[in-house]
Amino acid sequence: MLVRLRRSYGQWLTSGGYLLFLIVGSEIDTPLGWRISAGIIAVLALFAWIAVLRRARAFADTPTSQIASAAQGYVELLGRGRPLDGPPLLAPLNQRPCLWYRYKVEHKREDKWVTESSGESNDSFLLDDGSGVCVVDPEGAEVLPRDKEVWHPSVDYRHTQSLLIEGENIYVLGGFRTLAGDGLQLSLAEDVKHLLAEWKKDMSGLLRRFDRNGDGTLDLDEWEHARVEARREVERNHRELRAAPDTHMVGMPGAERLYLISSLPPEKLRRRYLLWSFAHLVIFFAALVVAARNWTT
Repeated sequence: MLVRLRRSYGQWLTSGGYLLFLIVGSEIDTPLGWRISAGIIAVLALFAWIAVLRRARAFADTPTSQIASAAQGYVELLGRGRPLDGPPLLAPLNQRPCLWYRYKVEHKREDKWVTESSGESNDSFLLDDGSGVCVVDPEGAEVLPRDKEVWHPSVDYRHTQSLLIEGENIYVLGGFRTLAGDGLQLSLAEDVKHLLAEWKKDMSGLLRRFDRNGDGTLDLDEWEHARVEARREVERNHRELRAAPDTHMVGMPGAERLYLISSLPPEKLRRRYLLWSFAHLVIFFAALVVAARNWTT
């Protein structure tokens, strides 16, 4: 289960498990209790070590690619983040323009912070490495932003917000694919049908265009004329789509591989995962020692 955790807080959940079973062992305070608690901690540490080691190896085994020449499949990219055209994405807590956000609103009740609302964006953005531009879909990714803010709008409330900002250097490890315009699979008949269905939603506009005799209805000849015009429009749109330049995209890879987006430097990410790996390994052996000592008691 821990191998499948893709969020950065999986490490903190594991650490919480260590603490929980350490408390359980101390509360029971019998050789059997310590053996059980230490055994569970050892299993947690082993799975956590494997999960983190897989992440560290993903960094080491995947060279950085250029967007313009990247192979289809699992790649490592590094470039500057840019927004897509259209209205900017705004962070919900302070309306700051961003490429991606995660937020949490907490309320203090009886000396405990209780989460009232939280969430994160799934809007796509662009990655530009100088050789080309790639669309990044953050849905399902483990996102590790450098920009994190915590503030108290009042004594009893705490706001936490993490952002990816336009212009930041952004590291992406994920599944890369290119949509070529001349290779698009387009259905003329289906698209004509859908276009006619859209036109029917505005019947007054449809009549203005094709009701030649002005009787307020479309006879067979007028309807056939509408079909011919719809076909011409769809064919024109298909020609434009096939002539469009290739679109590069990165998203969730297959085979349970790590999908990571971060504004932290790759070197810092590698060190972080190696340190976590070492820490879990130390805890694993320490738990085995505790279990062995209480086995002979």
